[in-house]
Amino acid sequence: MKVHNRLLTALSGEVYEKLAPHLKLVSLERGKILHLPGETIRDVYFPLDCLISITITMKDGSTAETGVIGNREMLGVNAFMGGRETTQTEYIVQIAGSAMKLDAAVLLDEFNRNKELRDLMLRYTQALIAQISQTTACNRLHVLEQRFARWLLESQSRVESDELLLTQEFLGDMLGVRRAGVTQAAQKLQEKGVICYSRGCVQITEQQGLEAASCECFETVGDEYDRLLGAQ
Repeated sequence: MKVHNRLLTALSGEVYEKLAPHLKLVSLERGKILHLPGETIRDVYFPLDCLISITITMKDGSTAETGVIGNREMLGVNAFMGGRETTQTEYIVQIAGSAMKLDAAVLLDEFNRNKELRDLMLRYTQALIAQISQTTACNRLHVLEQRFARWLLESQSRVESDELLLTQEFLGDMLGVRRAGVTQAAQKLQEKGVICYSRGCVQITEQQGLEAASCECFETVGDEYDRLLGAQ
């Protein structure tokens, strides 16, 4: 199966050809930090089959995920939004894989001169805001089992694989809970027969059942992405 990034494939051939000479295929390892708070964004990433988390760390060291970036997205919207530094967020690879890397200055230059690219990036930014907003509501209103199911579905849809290589510790950080909470939620989903969970690996075994165990947030965000960016 040929992997692709949906934002890049949404561009016309003419616009893509302008970016193509500057796109570099890179391999990203799990746990790699791509950006720290306060750093200037010098490169943006268009994931192909990797998954990247946007996280915030509190003063006490606790960490929570605020957004997930995969093959439906690009990482580094600050590069074209008027401020190239971030003050709060950290970008970390949670599932290893490949991505297309692009100099942020090249993207900004083309963003300023090309209406097609600018319109796509602004619609994408609106979709990303919708994802972050829905995640905030989900974390506040829905139980852990629902949030865990939703998170697995979000990840699966972005790496296009039923097998997700994830540690309990990492899942706990992303969901903002202790490892024991992750274990309990995983056991409930496994008892329903929708996943098979072993150390460091989650296998989705029953798609419809997992969607039923999730909250409405997965479908809501997906619909908004399709509305703004088109179904692919």
